Amino acid sequence: MTALRNAGSADGAVTLTVPPAVSLHVPSRSRYLDVRGLQYHVRTWGDPDAPKLFLLHGWMDVSASFQFLVDALQGPWHVLAPDWRGFGLSATPQDGYWFQDYVGDLDALTRALSPDAPVCIAGHSLGANVAMVFAGARPARVARIAALDGFGVPEETPDRAPAKLAHWLDALAHPPGFAGYRNLDAVADRLCKNNPRLARDRALFIAAHWASVAPDGTATLRADPKHKLPFPTTTRMEDMVALWRAIEAPTLWVAAAESHIAGWLAGERDPALEVARRIAYLRHGRLETIADAGHMLHHDQPVALARLLDSFFAA
Repeated sequence: MTALRNAGSADGAVTLTVPPAVSLHVPSRSRYLDVRGLQYHVRTWGDPDAPKLFLLHGWMDVSASFQFLVDALQGPWHVLAPDWRGFGLSATPQDGYWFQDYVGDLDALTRALSPDAPVCIAGHSLGANVAMVFAGARPARVARIAALDGFGVPEETPDRAPAKLAHWLDALAHPPGFAGYRNLDAVADRLCKNNPRLARDRALFIAAHWASVAPDGTATLRADPKHKLPFPTTTRMEDMVALWRAIEAPTLWVAAAESHIAGWLAGERDPALEVARRIAYLRHGRLETIADAGHMLHHDQPVALARLLDSFFAA
């Protein structure tokens, strides 16, 4: 293993340990902030005096997952990527996870890290949906926004409410958990199984941040199992649409050509038409598609995605 350290940093830099097969072109540093009563970990890359770019990871991911994208960015950017509550090196709340809590955390983070200027945000999956809702609630706080394979969630009807609440109550009675792994190699095996496009060296790098290692070598995911609880409420699409329509910033929706997300949203409808219907709610939106990429497009095609984001955010 190779250890990289930014010694003597005032913002809480820590040792970063990576597998030897991975060469980091842009080293990261760690900051810790109090965010609504929780200690939040924020991974940063680049010159603190450069323009800020927030990267928001998805469900069951961590901030270090953006390393390959950051390596490919032309910049210059000061990239700030938090670990969401209950993921990575951020603290775990006692109660659980409501979608609005992520939005509240992002509001607090942007006020702490960019108090005087609107922010540029790129979010993936869950991070994309949080960013879009935040941009609708705080339009003056967002300069530009890119949603990476995150286009909301499927519509639901109110008649599903009893079954959803009952399902949630059943899950509370039998709390979910995560299986352990014999070592980090096994964690990398799982990542490669989930995404066959993921190169082995990248999987090993992510595994070192996605899981912690016990003295006996076994690995445990850095995630709160409560994230696996089902949602107890139905989705009010009318609320989502109202928030999207309130976004004033130029908005780039980036789809992955081989992703399941569009089909998940569409149900029995045409996936392409469903995405087009949703993007039409945006006042300043456009859609771009990354070829030969699945849902984890920042792993599959980081260079192509970086070129797109560099151009969009520098405009």
